[in-house]
Amino acid sequence: MNMLSDLSMKSDEVLRVELEEFRRQHRDLDEAIHALEERGTSDRLTIKRLKQQKLRLKDRISWIEDRLYPDIIA
Repeated sequence: MNMLSDLSMKSDEVLRVELEEFRRQHRDLDEAIHALEERGTSDRLTIKRLKQQKLRLKDRISWIEDRLYPDIIA
């Protein structure tokens, strides 16, 4: 089952809880990336993987927000 069909079957309340968790994870990844970059670590592969994970979370956050708060043009 793909991410979108999995999310589309969940209730709005479950999605709100997941949204907050994904936002927290996104912030945590951002802080970890900044910490690694500030240290000047040469482990670019780890930083790249963290950034990719952060982008996947951002996509999930956007999808959930679109589902919970549809952009209705009147």
